[in-house]
Amino acid sequence: MGTALIAFLLPATAMASTLILVGVLVASAIAKLRTPDDAAGWEALGIPAALRRDWLIRLHPIAELVLAAALLLLGGVLGIAAAVVAVLLFAAYLVMVWRAKRQTPDASCACFGERRRITGRTLLRNGWLVLMAVVSAVTIGALPLWGGVATLAVVLWPWTLALAAVAVTFVLVQESGSAEVGDRASAGAPAAGGEDELEDYLRSRTPAVPVQLADGQTTTLRMLSERQPVLLLAVSETCGSCTPVIESIDEYRALLPEVSVRFLLQSAPGDSRLASTEEPQTLHDPNRYVGPSLADHWFTPTAVLLGADGLLAGGPVAGRSSIDEFVDDIYESLHGERPPAR
Repeated sequence: MGTALIAFLLPATAMASTLILVGVLVASAIAKLRTPDDAAGWEALGIPAALRRDWLIRLHPIAELVLAAALLLLGGVLGIAAAVVAVLLFAAYLVMVWRAKRQTPDASCACFGERRRITGRTLLRNGWLVLMAVVSAVTIGALPLWGGVATLAVVLWPWTLALAAVAVTFVLVQESGSAEVGDRASAGAPAAGGEDELEDYLRSRTPAVPVQLADGQTTTLRMLSERQPVLLLAVSETCGSCTPVIESIDEYRALLPEVSVRFLLQSAPGDSRLASTEEPQTLHDPNRYVGPSLADHWFTPTAVLLGADGLLAGGPVAGRSSIDEFVDDIYESLHGERPPAR
């Protein structure tokens, strides 16, 4: 009886753990193909410069799909080899996000396409996937050399349907929650556009939270925007994804002379090489009052537009590409046309 139970549980365990990995790899690859990462994002995760190549970034989701296919179709020694690769891959993901989180508390990653803040949940998820990969590596050798999990999934179809039902339920619940968060976080992204978009954007008072200027004076966001609109660029010098935004500030200022474009830093003036007392001075928020006052989820790089009427005028939006588009939207609202191509 015991031997028969083990003979059933071993392949069933291999199938469950491996199908979880296959599903995650396919979902990750599709998300990355739809929303590709960039070299700055890889730099933020500590990937060596020698590997931050455009062709490698483009190949990354394809490699995930190939690994998913290998896990699905191979068993025996070949399946073990594929599972070991999965262990190394997910372990590398875990180390990178852990290191990024330790170095920059508001670090983010594009693990599943869209850039999101790295949280304790991110670390727990990646640790769980490492465990699933280890379980797969230990058990997948019991499956047929050719056919592997795919063949077993057909034979044990009730288990496969049960796993599929759990996966679909989880995805639907997650997408619902993500949509609600996304609606709150990006409601103001297009607010610089036409009247219809302005009606969709629920404007609220600019929070009167204190911030410090680079020269040591203290003011509030509301007072700061009393005379002209202010475009805040929340960045960090230790954030690789912020580098393109930091390098583009002069371009943004030239494009939007009517707007005060300022860096918002989470460090004291004396602790940042980006601090500048030249107008428009950098703003400093070492106590981190600003982020929670403007959004449920706040990470760098993020942009938000403060209106001169004491109300939020747009944003927050996060990520280099979204910030570029946001700046273009602001330009269009001021000039009635899109800006020249970058």
